[in-house]
Amino acid sequence: MKKKFTRFAAVAMAGVMAFALASCGGGHPFKKDTLNLGNAGPLTGGAAIYGNAVDRGGQLAVNEINAANPDGVQLAWKAEDDEADPEKSVNAYNTLMDKGLNIFIGTTTSGAGVAVAEKADEDRVFTLTPSASQVAVTEGHDNVFQLCFNDPNQGVAAAQYIMANMKDKKVGIISQQNDYSQGIKEKFVSEFKGEIVAQEVFAKDDEKDFTAQLNAMKDAGADLVFVPIYYTPAANILTQANKMGYAPTFFGVDGMDGILTAENFDASLAEGVMLLTPFVASANEEATQKFVKAYVDAYGEEPNQFAADAYDCVYAVYNAFNQTGLEATADTAEICEAMIKVFTGGFTASGVTGAEMKWNATGQVDKTPKACVIENGVYVQK
Repeated sequence: MKKKFTRFAAVAMAGVMAFALASCGGGHPFKKDTLNLGNAGPLTGGAAIYGNAVDRGGQLAVNEINAANPDGVQLAWKAEDDEADPEKSVNAYNTLMDKGLNIFIGTTTSGAGVAVAEKADEDRVFTLTPSASQVAVTEGHDNVFQLCFNDPNQGVAAAQYIMANMKDKKVGIISQQNDYSQGIKEKFVSEFKGEIVAQEVFAKDDEKDFTAQLNAMKDAGADLVFVPIYYTPAANILTQANKMGYAPTFFGVDGMDGILTAENFDASLAEGVMLLTPFVASANEEATQKFVKAYVDAYGEEPNQFAADAYDCVYAVYNAFNQTGLEATADTAEICEAMIKVFTGGFTASGVTGAEMKWNATGQVDKTPKACVIENGVYVQK
């Protein structure tokens, strides 16, 4: 992947302006002579940290590509707010279609992704989601692909890492009663060959009381607690564990990314937390350093994994589209069929979330996760 960062100050300012419009959903159709990319994600509400990161990462990539390739295919980006709600996500997708959508970079969340995948299949719109990780998002849809690991693969990778590096740990599991968490947990349990001493579940995203779950972990002697959950309940678990004086190693997956910026959370309590993620902002690879600097310059904050996923999505789509031989003005259904052939025909993409990423016919990506630990308030790759 070739990236140019010249004239970046101007590009970054354009990105900020475009992001402001994108966050409002925009009020104008896409241009007819651009390849029109759109996303539906939670720009407001409890999951907004994920949706806004996707929006910003996608917009940043579009700005860079357009600036670096003024005589090539130009891209346009719009994001619509779906509040992580499936019905609202379908409405957001329909709005994008009305504006001239060519390729869908979405959705951000899995429940929404399952709903919109049906529509995108009917409409024959090529879809590459940055972060909707349920298997059901791509299942039965030849036009829908994932740049993120799917949920079962995260469970397998976590089990393999712990067995290889922490095999003497007594493992407890705290999961949530949703498809994301249960999909990861079930695969972890089937793959893990070590000692699982306790398993507990909770129901609500905004659950505050984890007394029963943490006491069960503590009483069972769990010195590693696997938490395949999102960062908001994870922050509450860490806070309550600290008050109890219970300090096992907490081990999460990609939904844990964002824990350091969780609202009303003492980030020092995340010290020593481990997780598997495709992206570590502190990694010293040149591509990662350039992306992080560009993102910080444009938006004033460090990117998380969701921003990195969207950034890679746009570059992957752009490079794949250039292999189709089509013009940006081609029919959206024609673009879809051509992009499917490229993605399933040996196409590879390298970015900040993976090197030589490739896709199978079921839309799943093949790439290697990175293990990291939080040390002194930053993610450090292991």
